[in-house]
Amino acid sequence: MDMTSNDRKPPTEAATDGYPVTVDLPSVRRLEAVGFRAWPAATVQYDGSWLIRLTAGHPSKRLNSVNPLDPSDYRDIAIRLEKAGRRFAELDRPLTVRQTPLTPPQMIAYMDEQGWTSFAHSLVLALDLAERDFGEGIDHLPIKDVGRFVDARILIGGEAAETKPALSEIINAIKPECGLFLFEDRKIGPTAVSLVVHDNDLAGIMQFAVAEAVRRQGVGRALLDASLRWARLKGAKKAWLQVEAANEPAVALYRDAGFTEVYRYLYRAPKV
Repeated sequence: MDMTSNDRKPPTEAATDGYPVTVDLPSVRRLEAVGFRAWPAATVQYDGSWLIRLTAGHPSKRLNSVNPLDPSDYRDIAIRLEKAGRRFAELDRPLTVRQTPLTPPQMIAYMDEQGWTSFAHSLVLALDLAERDFGEGIDHLPIKDVGRFVDARILIGGEAAETKPALSEIINAIKPECGLFLFEDRKIGPTAVSLVVHDNDLAGIMQFAVAEAVRRQGVGRALLDASLRWARLKGAKKAWLQVEAANEPAVALYRDAGFTEVYRYLYRAPKV
């Protein structure tokens, strides 16, 4: 789903299926803040209101990106990006900017003029948990074993085994309460995982993955319901998540569950 045609719109504008919609910047700021807490980077530095997140042990874009947080902070764009690029190079990471509705239009214009590419267009969706009827009790309890969860996540996602130490460190570094959900089948092993981060009245659905062998069989919906039920029992009023726009099955699952779009973001990188 291409958003480059909307790159020059004011920070209060986004698009849904080609139609502009107003973005609530206070909601964006709050979800950005809880998102950083829900998926903490190894090192965090500020350049003005630009949040620079870097994690040497894991390639996650969210953990290795420049995140502008104030649409009015656009001074010395070229100089500051060059400085950030040197920090990224020290860790052998490509300079990456995460472009959200909080990104200054002047910065977007600069990246456009310099031919920066855009990729990994994503949606941030939210759901009012008070509107969902989950019934009584909880039918699937989260596990406590981070290592077991990480092994399952790596297996389902087809990720390199070398990422286990970093992924374990990231999860252990999450400050708010977490629920680690793991679905397993006796014959095929782990089938689905979900990490739920409960932060005050919000709950973030992270690391949500379903094994290819059991997709389109209701496993994803069952996992999502278990995650949301736990979040509401913990006191969360609203759930949120991030999903790549190109992941149509996941987007359909979340929309069918009642999630609606709050805003969109994408990643930018200098042309090679």
